[in-house]
Amino acid sequence: MSGLQRFERRWGWWMRMRNAMHWKAYDSKVSQQRQQWALYGLVAYFGALLTALVLCLVIHVNAHAQGVDRIPPQAATHKLQLRREAQRVWGLDAPVATFAAQIHQESRWRADAQSPVGAEGLSQFMPRTASWISTLHPSGPGSLAGAQSMNPTWAIRALVTYDQWLWQRVKADTDCERMAFVLSAYNGGLGWVYKRQQRSTTPGTCMGKACTINPGIHPASQRENELYPRLILMRFEPVYLTWGKGACQ
Repeated sequence: MSGLQRFERRWGWWMRMRNAMHWKAYDSKVSQQRQQWALYGLVAYFGALLTALVLCLVIHVNAHAQGVDRIPPQAATHKLQLRREAQRVWGLDAPVATFAAQIHQESRWRADAQSPVGAEGLSQFMPRTASWISTLHPSGPGSLAGAQSMNPTWAIRALVTYDQWLWQRVKADTDCERMAFVLSAYNGGLGWVYKRQQRSTTPGTCMGKACTINPGIHPASQRENELYPRLILMRFEPVYLTWGKGACQ
């Protein structure tokens, strides 16, 4: 047996074992790299999917907002009636755009609108409130007799009359803020407006100031009431400026 044969016999098994271990390590490394690349691909896939979902959500929200900010087709049916009733109660400078924005917020101009809590019609009066409003002008031209919340003419007439009644009972630094207090009272009650003003260091400013104070109502009601004047005066009133004057424009 030659020296080379003896070397191979003595050390060949070691070399084969070493080679086997080397390839095993190599295969393990390749396997790990493949797993990493698979993980990277998975992360990239879900990242792209999440981006697409967010983009679709943004497009949907924007489209919804644009739809909300459009004047509904059915509003045109009541345009002249609103102008007539507003000017009869408020005079020729009546803030028609404000009242239109208020009805937009209340019912989106759906004469048959009914809320889960029982508010009805274009102006969303509760039955008890409608009955009380009917006593403000029970007879003669522009009569509110009958508490007909589901009647569009009555609902419009009652809204501008009630807003005028509230306007005469609140004070503010500007006409815009005064109307904001009127709307806050329409939504939540005049007594709560007085309490907010009493607790505020800026009682003549509603939006962003006095109307942010919770006078003791449920937090959800406070959030709704705080947002109500801002939505009408800052968001929807500009949409209706072609109808007439706005309190804040």
